[in-house]
Amino acid sequence: MSFLSKTLERVKPSPTIAITAMAAELKAAGRDVIGLSAGEPDFDTPQNIKDAANAAITAGKTKYTAPDGIIELKQAICAKFERENGLSYEPAQVSVGTGGKQTLYNALMATLNPGDEVIIPAPYWVSYPDMVLLAGGTPVAVEASLETDFKLTPAQLETAITPNTKWFIFNSPSNPSGAGYTRAELKALTDVLMRHPHVWVMSDDMYEHLVFDGFEFTSPAQVEPGLYDRTLTCNGVSKAYAMTGWRIGYAAGPQHLIAAMRKIQSQSTSNPSSISQWAAVEALNGPQDFLATNNVAFKRRRDLVVAALNAIDGLTCPTPEGAFYVYPSIKGLIGKTTPKGTVIEDDKAFATALLAEADVAVVFGAAFGLSPNFRVSYATSDEALTEACARIAAFCASLT
Repeated sequence: MSFLSKTLERVKPSPTIAITAMAAELKAAGRDVIGLSAGEPDFDTPQNIKDAANAAITAGKTKYTAPDGIIELKQAICAKFERENGLSYEPAQVSVGTGGKQTLYNALMATLNPGDEVIIPAPYWVSYPDMVLLAGGTPVAVEASLETDFKLTPAQLETAITPNTKWFIFNSPSNPSGAGYTRAELKALTDVLMRHPHVWVMSDDMYEHLVFDGFEFTSPAQVEPGLYDRTLTCNGVSKAYAMTGWRIGYAAGPQHLIAAMRKIQSQSTSNPSSISQWAAVEALNGPQDFLATNNVAFKRRRDLVVAALNAIDGLTCPTPEGAFYVYPSIKGLIGKTTPKGTVIEDDKAFATALLAEADVAVVFGAAFGLSPNFRVSYATSDEALTEACARIAAFCASLT
């Protein structure tokens, strides 16, 4: 009889973390590996935010806080939602967690029962289905294909909803595709949701500020106020503010849901780092001008990668609206063989061979629920991206 919980049989380790670790091992062994697998900006945390953290340490703000965040951070989050999204929340409607992942997990743990279904558009962030499974629910993946620019259609959403549907997880711009829903596209989805009042909306807005070409970001409760009372709007400081390691995420929604999430958090991690919370106060309340500066670099990198990958026979790479990922299709390479004899049977075989034979680390599409694709994170230097794309081109050209 196994000592370990049967719950573990329902989930798998994060593929992105596994591939990043594999690339690190090869680097440590002396290989010149270029990692394009981690979803992490290469920019440093802005100095004013680091200064705020140092000031918090000096002032002795290093003790326990309320389980789901200090009032000053909750007030800053409320001000952010009002200022940027036109959404009005009180601090009692806000939960602060140890990264965005914890706020999503807390909400699912607090609401799901066996038999409850959660609709997740694919391609999806790798953790969504496994968090649903850990919470005892049933993930229902709905494929949004290359033909629809990786966006779920209203008809698909309508078909997926059943009497057992409890949540619809929505992520725009998307990890892994970078696809962003226009206001009109989002309104078409919220029109469907308004016809099904038993379905709640979990909107993961983590890449809100990483948008290009004049794209206008909108969130479900902003587009359809009728969904306000059954929407959890989730965000964090990790991506836009280059604060991945600080581990601060947050969510706002109905007070009874936030209270339930607080109960979960009080018996698991308790409060996020007090120092990181004060840094996040400065991130949200302080100067925001660096966001536009960083986006210029991200857009340049996006355009570099999209052009380079689309020039490779066998690859098709759409131009995403936001985030810092592209999600090219390898449909034209399936069935080919590498110089070392590996048959490209699927995107996992492609990614594995690309790392082993060309020293480029990417994440295979099956991890995100849609194949045959792979995800490239272009949150690294232009030089590294140029070299990586050259290696991918050479690798693909070597296939027979």
